[in-house]
Amino acid sequence: MISEDLQNLLLKYCEPEHKLLQHIDRETQLKVLMPRMLSGHYQGRVLSMLSKMNRPKRILEIGTFTGYATLCLAEGLADDGMIYTLDINEELEDTVRNNFAKSTFDHQIKYIIGDAQHSLKSLDGETFDLVFIDADKKNNGTYYDLVFEQVRPGGLIIVDNVLWSGKVLSNAQDNDTKNIRTFNDKIASDKRVEKLILPVRDGLFVIRKND
Repeated sequence: MISEDLQNLLLKYCEPEHKLLQHIDRETQLKVLMPRMLSGHYQGRVLSMLSKMNRPKRILEIGTFTGYATLCLAEGLADDGMIYTLDINEELEDTVRNNFAKSTFDHQIKYIIGDAQHSLKSLDGETFDLVFIDADKKNNGTYYDLVFEQVRPGGLIIVDNVLWSGKVLSNAQDNDTKNIRTFNDKIASDKRVEKLILPVRDGLFVIRKND
């Protein structure tokens, strides 16, 4: 969405990337299909900052991939906090668990493999301070509806890829683009929340539940 030169400038003026995150990024680029799904340095720092500002006791992440964003979000956890991260890809499980095991946040991460809509049922009793949705785009609205009542007043819901490489501005008729437009319109008309889109990488929708 922005030039490479400007991206390099942004990286110059943000916090450095932890060595473990560098390792996860490098290994993902080399060994995992569709490595562009990884949040990366700049977006990772944005997620970390939002989490630290929120100081959550409970985080929910839908879509783990290789665990990069999970660890960035975990940086803001309260000392007694926990992050639940849900993913359906069993093939990446060993890689992700190894990544978490190298982190100081390992004991605060609950990694759940399975269909997210089913996994969420096991978390019915939890109240979340922060939710990050970065999974199959066709279900953004479904996940939003499923978790909304479990988000505390003043809590955040962050949704990734809402600009879809700029396709939301075009006349593209593919299903993914139409689904993302529909979700964006849904949030724009939701009076229960405050919202804005940050043009970070592929677009982050930051949604705050009204007090």
